[in-house]
Amino acid sequence: MDTNNTSDTNKANNTNETNKPNPAEKFAIRGDWNAQSKLLKEEFTQLTDADLEFESGKEHELLGRMATRLNMKHSEVIGIIKKGQPETI
Repeated sequence: MDTNNTSDTNKANNTNETNKPNPAEKFAIRGDWNAQSKLLKEEFTQLTDADLEFESGKEHELLGRMATRLNMKHSEVIGIIKKGQPETI
C-alpha cells in the first residue's frame, strides 16, 4: 500500500528539519576581500594567494583551504576572518 511511502517521506522530511545548518553556510564575506586577504597574508605568512582566492557563493571552499593551510577548524578560521570584516550597523 501507499501508506509506507507516505511514512518514508515524512521521516525524510523530519530528518532534514532537525539537521543543524553548517555554520559555513551562514558565513558571508563582507567588505573589501582584497584588503582583508592582504592583512591575513601579513598575519599568517603561510597563506598563499591561492588559499585566499574568493568567489562569491563559495565561502566554504575558502574556509576549507584556509583551515587546511593553518591547521585550524572552520569555526576558528571564521573567527579570524570576522575580526577583519567591517561592523554591520
